This record gives sequence, structure tokens and C-alpha cells, in this order.
Amino acid sequence: MKLKLGQWAALAALAVSASAGMARAAEKVVKVDGSSTVAPVSEATAEEFQKTMKDVKVTVGTSGTGGGFKKFCRGETDISDASRPIQQKEIDEAKKNGIDFIELPICFDALTVVINKDNTWADTMTVDELKKLWEPDAAGKITKWNQIRPEWPDAKIELYGPGTDSGTFDYFTEAVNGKSKASRPDYTASEDDNILVKGVEGSKNAIGYFGFSYYMAHKDRLKAVKIDWKQNKNGPVEPSKENVIKGTYQPLSRPLFIYVNKKSAQTKPEVRKFVEFYLNNVSKLAEEVKYVALPEAAYEMAKSRFAKLETGTAFGGHSEVGMSIEELMKKPLQN
Repeated sequence: MKLKLGQWAALAALAVSASAGMARAAEKVVKVDGSSTVAPVSEATAEEFQKTMKDVKVTVGTSGTGGGFKKFCRGETDISDASRPIQQKEIDEAKKNGIDFIELPICFDALTVVINKDNTWADTMTVDELKKLWEPDAAGKITKWNQIRPEWPDAKIELYGPGTDSGTFDYFTEAVNGKSKASRPDYTASEDDNILVKGVEGSKNAIGYFGFSYYMAHKDRLKAVKIDWKQNKNGPVEPSKENVIKGTYQPLSRPLFIYVNKKSAQTKPEVRKFVEFYLNNVSKLAEEVKYVALPEAAYEMAKSRFAKLETGTAFGGHSEVGMSIEELMKKPLQN
């Protein structure tokens, strides 16, 4: 059957319209990237959100907190997952590129030091002992367990930890060594926490650190080290939800965040809806993936901050070691 010119034109118009519709549908993407520690929370939220918003695709990358901020500060993502507050150099980069951000605490984590199941000696370590093991000067010098405590085995220590783009690396080095990114370099590093789990699981003399949820997911394969901090005066404390809430697991308790591009929230309804869904559901979803939910008052504060599109950070461009949930809630924003 031959079509007349007008029919061809009508079909062409329909095709263009359909193509435009598909393009508009394809544009409904929320781009999230950053911390591998925060990723389980964002992935769980994205999965639930997409059940109700089937025309929106939420992508969650795991470039590490630092890697995620690099993309975020260039305007390449809508949301940055972060296991530490945004740093001053990242704030400066965001300003240079015209990126205003909204800082939203979503839950608390107990950064966890782990050892092999067959390790019978290092159930407890002081922060000073962790520093002796992980500080920059330890490279090539502190290589055996009996150099940490004389009664421990004369056996080579195998070290596993996050890579340098990780917020967990930044926070741990600041909390333990006194300066962010100050660490011995001679350890097996990975942004993939599953690789760290396998490494520690595979050797009796291994030790590593990562977020609490990864420990809880593999606690039948690893042991958590109790942390003894002289400033705490509580003696050795194990990582747990209860100890984080009480504020006794220090200095390795820390808040986790999402950072939202203000322009994305203003111009992309799908981003605004996703963040609102996130804040309404994160307390339950954080618990499901083994993090510590914030008090309801903290989520109400975050919802109000997002509704008003209030920009800035409460941390002045650096982490604050030993912060409790109550202290987090009282901190005012700075631009």
C-alpha cells in the first residue's frame, strides 16, 4: 500500500514525537557516586525508590569518597555519597565550578578494625598501638606482631585497608595517626571492601579496617578488634550499634553523608523526589544494611535543610574525630 505525502508527514511527526518522548524518559536519571561504605544504603534506597518511580533510573557508583567528590565538584553527578565531610580543597573546587551543595547526614558508622578468625592475641588494641602499626614511619619497620606487643607472635603482619580515594582511609588516618591521609603505604589497598574481607579472611596474620556493615555481613568469617582509647576512659569497646548510640565506641564512630547538588535538586524533579524518599526511608534502610540510624529529630533537621535548599557544611572542611550523634545535630552550617 502506497502512502500519500501527508500520511508520510504524519508518520514522521509521530516518530519524532516518540523519539523525543524516549529521550525525555532517558533523561530521568539520578547519578550517585562516591563512598563504597555509603553505597549499600544508597543502593537499598535506589532499589526501593525505583519500585514506585519506574520511569526513573538511579545509578550508584563506588569511586570512593574522594573520587566521588571529584565528579560531584565538576558537576558530573547529582549526589555524592561520603564517609567523611567534604574537605576544603573540594569546597574550593565546587565553588570554582559554580556547584552549591546541600550536606545531609544519613546515619552513623562504626569504622571496624578486623582480624582473622584464628588470631587469638589481638582481640583488643589501643589507639596508640594502631598508630604504631599504621603511621607513615612504620613503613618497612613495623612488620611483625611482636613489635606491637612483645608477647605477640614473631610473625609477619599482613595489612589490608582502603585506597587513598576512600573516605574511610581519610577518617581512619585522621582518627588514629592525627592527620588525614598520613599512612604507611606498604599495605594492600583496595576501594572494594570485599577484597579486603577476603584478604583478612585468607591469612591468620592479617589485619584490616573498613565500615561496620561489611564486618556485620562477614562476621562469621572475621573478628572485630575492641578499641581502647585513653581519652575515652571506658576501656576496650567493641563496635556495635549500642556502643555507637551511647557514644562509647570512639574515636572510630563517624557520621555518613550524602551531598546533593543544589541545581540538580532545583531543576530535576526526579532528584528532589529521590532525596525526599531517601530522607523519609533511610532510618529503616540504614538499619537493614547494619548501620546506625540517626534519631528522628536528626532526620527532621535534614528534611528541613533539604526543603529549604540550605547549602554549606557544618565541618569547616575537615573531619571531627570522636563526635557523638548529639554533637552532630548541633553543628550549624557554614558557607
